Amino acid sequence: MRTPIIDAHCHAGPGDGFTGPWDTAAPLDDYLRRCDDAGITGSNLFAAFHTDYAAANEEVGRIVAGRPGRFTGFAMVHPERDRGRVAALITRAVDGLGLCGIKVHRHDARLSREICAVARQWRLPVLYDPAGETSTVALFAAEFPDVDFIIPHLGSFADDWSAQTAFVTVLAEHPNVHTDTSGVRRFDLLVRAVRRAGAHKVLFGSDGPWLHPGVELVKVRLLGLPPTAEALVLGGNFRRLTGRVRRHRRAAPVSPAFALPGRRPRPR
Repeated sequence: MRTPIIDAHCHAGPGDGFTGPWDTAAPLDDYLRRCDDAGITGSNLFAAFHTDYAAANEEVGRIVAGRPGRFTGFAMVHPERDRGRVAALITRAVDGLGLCGIKVHRHDARLSREICAVARQWRLPVLYDPAGETSTVALFAAEFPDVDFIIPHLGSFADDWSAQTAFVTVLAEHPNVHTDTSGVRRFDLLVRAVRRAGAHKVLFGSDGPWLHPGVELVKVRLLGLPPTAEALVLGGNFRRLTGRVRRHRRAAPVSPAFALPGRRPRPR
């Protein structure tokens, strides 16, 4: 049986800004064709940058619900703008939309204690992009040892070699810290991360739809891992980290408070 391959890092749906693709739109048609060509069988989705993540998460939930065997999803949260309502957002995301993790980006604001506490309550992994501020990872990882953190790009999509090098040590030392392979340009750093921390700490990700998932997958193949270790990176680790989610009740209809602008709540 072919090992399922899961892209743990893909954006989907519209943004509501026009500073670049990252906050304009994340269309999936070409991305999915490329996944099919590469043999990628699953994708974990989260929103593009948006000024209303409640609305953006609804759209991601709609996409995931349309192909539940193909997609999973994480809820985007803004640490400052969503302060005081993170618990409500995640309740909606998990119980109402079936999402299985939290995504936070330093571009919005630094990861907050509130978000970590809610992740602990729901047993959700937190994918946090520190945008090169990798020195902070050891702090929140130690404060919340029962929360699993995924730090993408070895901590810096901007190819900050010093930040990525420092992060590899944190990755190796903290059992609850993981990374993904998306956008890592210095291949030897990825090799070092796997050797020092172990394949069980690394997830395959593409940062699609803007990066080619087939190209990103080749990097994992070129690591030359034993089949069991490669299977962990390509999907086993993602399934393990998202398999602990605690659900409280059955999925509910869209609440008017979380309905997308201009749309009626959809019955379920």
